[in-house]
Amino acid sequence: MTSPPAGRPWEVVFLARHGQTEWNVVRRRQGHLDSPLTAAGIAQARRHGTALRGCGVDGIFASPMGRALTTARIIGAAISRDVAGVDVEVVDDLAEIDHGEFSGLVDEQIDARYPGARQRRAADKYRWRFPGGESYADADVRAARVLQQLSRRPARRPLIVAHEMIGRMLQRHLLGLDPHLAVCQTHPHDVVYRIDPAGRQREPLA
Repeated sequence: MTSPPAGRPWEVVFLARHGQTEWNVVRRRQGHLDSPLTAAGIAQARRHGTALRGCGVDGIFASPMGRALTTARIIGAAISRDVAGVDVEVVDDLAEIDHGEFSGLVDEQIDARYPGARQRRAADKYRWRFPGGESYADADVRAARVLQQLSRRPARRPLIVAHEMIGRMLQRHLLGLDPHLAVCQTHPHDVVYRIDPAGRQREPLA
């Protein structure tokens, strides 16, 4: 189990995944590459903004990847109607896990170029590293560093906009999850999680 981040305790943490992208639709791996939000992805971000209005979000922190940053800005625009002065701050360590040589490929291409690699990954998802990229264990270090950094900020009800895979490691620390359980967590594009770090509780907001 993990320990709560140092610094002042958060009242609540909101965790959002970026909206659906063009590559999500065709199941092409993005990692540190990027693709635009689809119309559905933009609508998801707008719904997140509506759901978060009135929730007291006092800080927005986003991955530098375009899909997450666009999502965060759409949400921020909606929140700013009620709360002035909540700008989106980019946090480099919130970038998605680097898929290395798998970036830009679909599963059929991966199987053809790297026979057996997906099976080896399935045997130990936490420690397995993408060729030329990162593992969940690497991202775990980044996630802990992000939360330590954010715990020292004034925001007590922050919104974090990132990705599913790095988001699993953020949830690991916020909820005190075993790493092998954390890698099994899902985060749909159309869900914002409301996380109570003190109570180690998570519930979907929208």
